[in-house]
Amino acid sequence: MILPIILYGSKILRSKTHDIDAEDDFTELAANMALTLQKEQGCGLAGPQVAVLKNIFVIDTTSVNNDETAPVVKMYLNPEILEYSTEEYYYNEGCLSIPGIFENVIRPDKIAVRYRNENFDIREETLDGLVARIFQHEYDHLQGILFIDRLSSLRKRIIKSKLKQIARSSM
Repeated sequence: MILPIILYGSKILRSKTHDIDAEDDFTELAANMALTLQKEQGCGLAGPQVAVLKNIFVIDTTSVNNDETAPVVKMYLNPEILEYSTEEYYYNEGCLSIPGIFENVIRPDKIAVRYRNENFDIREETLDGLVARIFQHEYDHLQGILFIDRLSSLRKRIIKSKLKQIARSSM
């Protein structure tokens, strides 16, 4: 089932999430989130973006994949970032909850992460490049942080009227 995307202006996007328990029915939720992500042709979708205040997000790099790496399609439950690299880079980010706005955001290039997979097993791995960036963007959603929060005050002022339009349309 395709889920409605929560737009900028909703208090849900500023809320912190809670851990998923093994008893939670996260399989159906993750499948619905993946379908929604595919329909919207995005590369990441977090619980708060579909009005679920749980620590879950899905990543699908199929729509942005280049020929150099295989696409990543994955569900992350109760994710954590354990370590950030010191090397950072800018990348033009967008967000399904903030349609039509794309801005350069600086983030670490490499991160060490821990999460639970679809079997609720704990996994640890090191992510880099685009997958690390998407993970950080979606992880921010679980903390109530949006990519626009990482912009300079000047860039925020420049996009302020667009943000107000999105917020008005979400009511």
